[in-house]
Amino acid sequence: MKELESERPKRKRILVIGGGFAGLEFIKGLNRTSIEIVLVDRNNFHTFQPLLYQVASGSLSPDSIGFPFRKRIAKMPNVRFLKAEVNRVNPNENQVVTDIGKVDYDYLVLAQGSKTNFFGNKSLAQRAMQLKTIPHALDIRSEFLQEFEKAARLISTQEKSHALNFVVVGGGPTGVEVSGALAEIKRHILSRDYPEINPELMQIYLIQADPQLLTGFSEKSSAKAKAYLESMGVKVFLNTPVKTYEGKELGFGDGESIQTETVIWSAGVSGNQIEGFKEEAWERGRFLVDAYHESIEYKGVFALGDIALMKTKENPKGHPMVAPPAIQQAENLVYNFKHPNKKREFRYKDKGSMATIGRKKAVVDMGRIHVSGSLAWWIWMVVHLLSLIGFRNKLAVVFNWALKYFSWKNTIRLIIRPYQRANGRD
Repeated sequence: MKELESERPKRKRILVIGGGFAGLEFIKGLNRTSIEIVLVDRNNFHTFQPLLYQVASGSLSPDSIGFPFRKRIAKMPNVRFLKAEVNRVNPNENQVVTDIGKVDYDYLVLAQGSKTNFFGNKSLAQRAMQLKTIPHALDIRSEFLQEFEKAARLISTQEKSHALNFVVVGGGPTGVEVSGALAEIKRHILSRDYPEINPELMQIYLIQADPQLLTGFSEKSSAKAKAYLESMGVKVFLNTPVKTYEGKELGFGDGESIQTETVIWSAGVSGNQIEGFKEEAWERGRFLVDAYHESIEYKGVFALGDIALMKTKENPKGHPMVAPPAIQQAENLVYNFKHPNKKREFRYKDKGSMATIGRKKAVVDMGRIHVSGSLAWWIWMVVHLLSLIGFRNKLAVVFNWALKYFSWKNTIRLIIRPYQRANGRD
């Protein structure tokens, strides 16, 4: 960090932790201003998380949804990137401690996003798979391919069935999309690539603790998503909380269980907390901020996106931990930095929710308008395509989607990095 500090200009510095949707939108808004911005992230790339499930299911390659930070900020003269792991913040000294040194700041913006929430269940945290990063997605891709290879060499039908039981826990958009993608693999890939396996032996379970899928969506869209999944052969269990998982058997609160070696957990997220702030600055794993995005406890410290907890009359539990609020919050904070004498409070504009289940099967909620089927599927694709960063990524995704639409042959079936379970592999 000596080089960075020695070159520091005599101007205010904003240190941004995390290059997700909120972090990048904030930086973009303050491009070519008189403020120096330092972006700190453990990775050197931005991940387009809404399409992670397509990397996990082998429909897209990782570089289709990843974009290098340095390529993004290369033409931003007042922005620097630092690849580092943040260990703690010393707010009284206006300093962040990383694994490669200390960085001073005048203003701090927390935008490090969220992590998987296992709700204190240690057995699930140790053995279940999660889907928050590109490495997670590659692990899932390797896992189901390895189970296919294992099932192909087994003789016993019972053993084959056990290897081909896939369980997704959590009925939000990620869980629904992963389940639908696995169902399409069963229908269109398994019988063609693995003649030794009867596709009917592959079972996909979607487990939801709540009474409906897609909590937060309309009842109509939730019911439609459930109907789509069941028509594709997915077994949907509602009002079914998960209790234990020891690597071979997933146990539920009612005493029932499923024999499975593959559990993908998408049942919740919590804020990525950073050490150094007092306990009162946090609530339910999120950083408490006022209507201007500033910390309740610390002057000059702001938070955006999943990590931020801004309580309002409309959202007493905070805003949804998804991309649209994060982007809108970043835009509002940019405005406040540019207009310090006429700051505006944040008002979230909910533009709707959407989830895709499979080809020509999706649901979209936009206020009182509820769309499903082919139209919703096309809306989902267009919105996600336009939201991708980089022309090359857009082109790669369009090409892969088109190829899959006409042939089903683009699914990537490479076990490049074999996945090893915490409890070992047979």
